[in-house]
Amino acid sequence: MLATAAAAQAAESQLDVTVDRASLMRAPDGVATIVIGNPLIADATTQRNGVIVVTGKSFGSTNIVLLDARGEVLSETIVSVARGQNNTVMVQRGAKRESFSCNPRCEPVLAIGDNQDTFTTTAGQISQRQGMSVGVGQ
Repeated sequence: MLATAAAAQAAESQLDVTVDRASLMRAPDGVATIVIGNPLIADATTQRNGVIVVTGKSFGSTNIVLLDARGEVLSETIVSVARGQNNTVMVQRGAKRESFSCNPRCEPVLAIGDNQDTFTTTAGQISQRQGMSVGVGQ
């Protein structure tokens, strides 16, 4: 067990990810299982050739542990998810906050920490718009 813990520590790395953006990491040979400490903070999917796509879901820090077929730890990556610097403007009206992406026109966006009513309305509009495109051309 001690050798496995030492190997895991030696293979530990750091990955910085932005909320709602994907980053890539390379998996060592022999990965059979991916364990995500908190899937509310980050998600991961595997691709060909040992590429893992890590997507930031919400702010915070979690870990991704890669195991071989015997359950031995091959590596551990600490994933830190932060807000991007992408022309987002936050409007504070008393205790209520709203977020807008301005590039060049300002449009509402979903942002963790926004006023619940604004967040729910924006999420509903996004879901409705996506629902309108499902099945088009089939």
